[in-house]
Amino acid sequence: MSIKLAVFDIAGTTVKDSNNVHEALQKALLYAGFHYTIEEINPYMGIPKPLAIKYLLEQRPTLKDFAEDEEFIQTIHADFVKEMLLFYQTSGKVEEKPHASAVFKALKDKGIKVVLDTGFSREITNAILEKLGWDKGDLIDFSVTSDEVTNGRPHPDLIFKAMELCGIIDSQEVAKIGDTSSDLQEGTAAHCKYVIGVTTGAFSKEDLEKEPHTHLIADLREVLEIVL
Repeated sequence: MSIKLAVFDIAGTTVKDSNNVHEALQKALLYAGFHYTIEEINPYMGIPKPLAIKYLLEQRPTLKDFAEDEEFIQTIHADFVKEMLLFYQTSGKVEEKPHASAVFKALKDKGIKVVLDTGFSREITNAILEKLGWDKGDLIDFSVTSDEVTNGRPHPDLIFKAMELCGIIDSQEVAKIGDTSSDLQEGTAAHCKYVIGVTTGAFSKEDLEKEPHTHLIADLREVLEIVL
């Protein structure tokens, strides 16, 4: 069965990320009085950021009460959103990963839909798309964000939403591509035909090898070799 839809993650997969997301979350937590290292934050990349904040707070016994305070979590998340918007709207370092646009175009030329899915909110995602010029619709059919579904990664909701938008019923016609454990778990939960891990993002090849997957790649052009 041929692939009709390719669902790509954003930060770390199709957009360069030099710990920019980690640092924004680190700053937001620091504003609340809590210091976390990049290493502590990394395991929670890829999932909805309010959930990441909750999980990070839960890791420390003295902060578990804060982890149950939804309003407090949303306050930290609001600071994270501000930091991310500031970066994506003003930084000269916002760039696509090598060959991302070329891969999107090659897929679309073969009639395959291209959708971006992400643990970011719609507000942050729109800032990224506008910065890269991906909001024109010529390279990407749709984007789906974590605040637009009931459950973010590692649940399959984002992929199912992408399928709905593209009129695709069978997940065996879908390839999921991402750089985190939650990406691979998401693709597996959705029963995608291909679950492709990108080893040049937030998670190492060794970390991704531990997760269910069909392929691991270091170059986005390898997606074309797999799905076409």
